[in-house]
Amino acid sequence: MGIIKLKNIRTFSFHGCLVEESKIGSDYTVDLEIKTDLRKPSFSDELADTVDYVHLNRIVVEEMAIRSKLLEHVAQRIIARTFKELPEVSRIIVSVSKINPPIGGDVEAVTVQMEEYRS
Repeated sequence: MGIIKLKNIRTFSFHGCLVEESKIGSDYTVDLEIKTDLRKPSFSDELADTVDYVHLNRIVVEEMAIRSKLLEHVAQRIIARTFKELPEVSRIIVSVSKINPPIGGDVEAVTVQMEEYRS
């Protein structure tokens, strides 16, 4: 088995419960880690034998473009779509962070992290 990580995927999205957040938008970062069998591609050196991180990045960017009130909802959509489109993925850890959240304090980011295994 092996792990593929995409760190600090940056998007500008419109998530949040406040009406203003749907209009103004905010900066977000996403970290994605997947577990898959990397033995075959480690010998074959063929992209077709592994999980393409371009595909993973596209899933994240496209799901981040769909507005949600909660970061948990966005994270779950990323998980569900990854499992649906990439059957070789056995585990996913996704972290979605809102940079400078409007929470009335000096907070760099708020992050939701979710982990799921293929059932």
